[in-house]
Amino acid sequence: MTVDQTTTEAVLIELGRELKEAGYAFTTVTPATHERVNRRPGNARARNLRDVLGWSRPFGPGVLPERIVTLLDEAGVLDRDGDVWRSRVRFSSYDGELFVHSAFPTAAEDSVFFGPDTYRMADAAAAHVESRERPIRRAVDIGCGTGAGAITVAKRAPGAEVLAVDINPQALRYARVNTALAGTTGVRPCHSDLLSGVDGDFDLIISNPPFMIDPAGRAYRHGGSQGFELSCAILGAAGQRLAPGGSLVLFSGTGIVEGRDPLREAAAECLAGTDLTWWYREVDPDVYDEELDGPAYAHAERIAVVVLTATRPAR
Repeated sequence: MTVDQTTTEAVLIELGRELKEAGYAFTTVTPATHERVNRRPGNARARNLRDVLGWSRPFGPGVLPERIVTLLDEAGVLDRDGDVWRSRVRFSSYDGELFVHSAFPTAAEDSVFFGPDTYRMADAAAAHVESRERPIRRAVDIGCGTGAGAITVAKRAPGAEVLAVDINPQALRYARVNTALAGTTGVRPCHSDLLSGVDGDFDLIISNPPFMIDPAGRAYRHGGSQGFELSCAILGAAGQRLAPGGSLVLFSGTGIVEGRDPLREAAAECLAGTDLTWWYREVDPDVYDEELDGPAYAHAERIAVVVLTATRPAR
């Protein structure tokens, strides 16, 4: 079935509302955990809604309510091969909202990822907004993906203009769907490479950029040959576009090498000579341990995820 993107977005919004009404909820795990759980006996085929739209398991006739199957068909996101059907989207829960994103595995170049780092990033953004004394009039989520960060900020900064920017058209489609589901009218998804496609300064910049060293070079995952190049580019953009009193909340990751943190060292170099005051902390010291078995991280002793917060002095 060929469906135009406007129709797809409208039907996915309708599907999300149906799922909310049905009480659907799902917490998305890491790809390694997802694969491990799906390998368990009895998990090869879906038995219910969460299996299909959370665990991305194949299913067939009679598993889902007909209304849900119809909406998946109308959105053009249901693949059928005989009695083996698969949804090309998932829905995940966070902060009382549902977010549509790509089905597992996220192998395609235009995949839109949602997972534990999304929760961590959005939590960090929410905590910053709630502790901030100065009002937020204008904010941007760089590399917004599903728009989870932008939506989280908008819910806590009523009246603010919040841009959700990405270079991936699929991410912007899903961000528009998720914005509609959350009812956050202040969020505006738009195409931009970092901040090159949008104008003006910002009171708040948030980002959870790709930070892995990905031999396949997938845009949603690859942060550069050392993993932190994109994070440093965001630091540079923030240094130019933060308003007085404005802040950056950057959630990223780094491979620790013999006790050294290359991202922290690179960040110090990027921010040297600016007027930004910054803080840096590890959120989790040991994640994605399965990556240590591959050549990309043969040099690292662990992979950590971190939050960097930088603030420009108020005038």
